Order: sequence, then C-alpha cells, then structure tokens
Amino acid sequence: MYKHLALALATVAALAGATGCAVIDRSPRSAALEAGAKWAILPVANHTETAQAGQRAEAMLEPLLRQRGVATVLRAPATGSVDALLEGTDRKAQQDSTRWAAEQGVRYAVSGAVDEWRYKVGVDGEPAVGLVLQVTDLQSNAVVWSATGGKSGWSREALSAVAQKLMRDMLAELPVR
Repeated sequence: MYKHLALALATVAALAGATGCAVIDRSPRSAALEAGAKWAILPVANHTETAQAGQRAEAMLEPLLRQRGVATVLRAPATGSVDALLEGTDRKAQQDSTRWAAEQGVRYAVSGAVDEWRYKVGVDGEPAVGLVLQVTDLQSNAVVWSATGGKSGWSREALSAVAQKLMRDMLAELPVR
C-alpha cells in the first residue's frame, strides 16, 4: 500500500514540476472579439533591467495571435531608442502608437508591459518572466480583455521558451471568433 502511495505522490510531483511555476489572472469573459478585424501590436513597455525585453515580447505576440485565428496583425512603428531611456516615454509611445493604429483602421490594439525577464540569481539560474497584456477596442477606447501572468522555468530551459509558454497560456482564453 505504501509503495502505491509513494508512486502516486511521485507521479503528481513530477507532473506538477514539468510545467514550472506559473500564475495567470485574466479579466472576466468578455464578448467575442473579431478575428477578421485589423489588429495591431503596440509597444510593450519594458519595466525590467533587461534591454529590449518589450520588443522581444512584441515579436512573440504576433505569431501567437495568428495562431489564435487573427489574420491581420500590424506592428506599430518603432519609436526612438534614445527616448526609451528617458522616464515618461512609455506613455508618449503608447499614445503615438494608438493614434497611428486608429489612422490605420485598426479595431483591436494589443499592448502591455514586461515586469520580469531574466534568469534568477543562484545555483540553478531559472528563467523567470512576468507580463501584463491587454486588448483595447479602438472604436470604443475600452479595454476588452486583459491578463497578467508570471512564470518561472527550470535551469536548463530557455528564457524565450518560458516567455512563449506564458504568453500562449495567457492568450488561450482570448475570446476570438
């Protein structure tokens, strides 16, 4: 009997450990968003010490949105990299990109922030990612979906793989039709 209990506990521990540690909170289920509408990825703010973490997240978002059925995904033009070092430019870049998206006839704008994008310090050096994503309907200027999440992986796992898994899990319940 103890042998079966030990085997069951070991199996549960292995299954729980295979996914790494993740926490995701999403907004309540909203009305379906149109996959056939124009979508745009706006700048993702980088609140980390890792250079270009926001741009890395933006690059991953595009194929993941297409995977969810979104056909037309535009990317906002890049903003000046020198300005990115100055405080307060995140808001200005967001406003400029939102204006650009509206001029392009975009219906849904995806934006967000990277709060963690690093390998943890220590013997194992596990990858850790923290993200906030939101979709704004530019016709009503209302946030229609949002999610925040954090995930850590194992020491031999790539940071980009952990980020991709987290974004995929966050977008899994994006109500696209």
